[in-house]
Amino acid sequence: MSDAAPHIGERAAALRQAFDRGFAEPARLETAAEADFLAILVGSASYALRLTEIAGLFASKKITRLPGRRGGLLGIAGFRGAILPVYGVQNLIGSGIETPPRWLAVAAAAPVALAFEGLEGQLRVPADAVVPRQKSAESEQFTRDFVRLEGRTLPILHLPSILDAIHSHSAEAISKGER
Repeated sequence: MSDAAPHIGERAAALRQAFDRGFAEPARLETAAEADFLAILVGSASYALRLTEIAGLFASKKITRLPGRRGGLLGIAGFRGAILPVYGVQNLIGSGIETPPRWLAVAAAAPVALAFEGLEGQLRVPADAVVPRQKSAESEQFTRDFVRLEGRTLPILHLPSILDAIHSHSAEAISKGER
């Protein structure tokens, strides 16, 4: 028993020193920057959303339909005491036949929810895995960058462009006297 006591004392002293040294040394910064995304399904196509542009993610929320379907507006839904307009991403980006959305992402930059059909998962990739789109195309106005994954590349939806399109649709409807 007496042989174990000196070893425990030495080990405790070493742990105390390591603990104290952790506070004495300057904080280390990560050298490899990473980017976080949600991989989503819009119709049958896969896209990515930057997590920094999303304030919340909700599944199977009840959407109260409103008359008309101007500019991709599906209706309204309640989010933690706030009522927000819900827009269908598939309708906004024009990617084929619209299917009922299951997922809603609340935008961080505006009081708007965006509906999409599927969630493939969360992605954390090195910053150099994000590459810009080479040439601009009218049909791809809502994607500016791509994220390279093992075996595939996902277009990244540019949320500020989507929010601008929503705002312009809303302003156009107000100017025409539609409500």
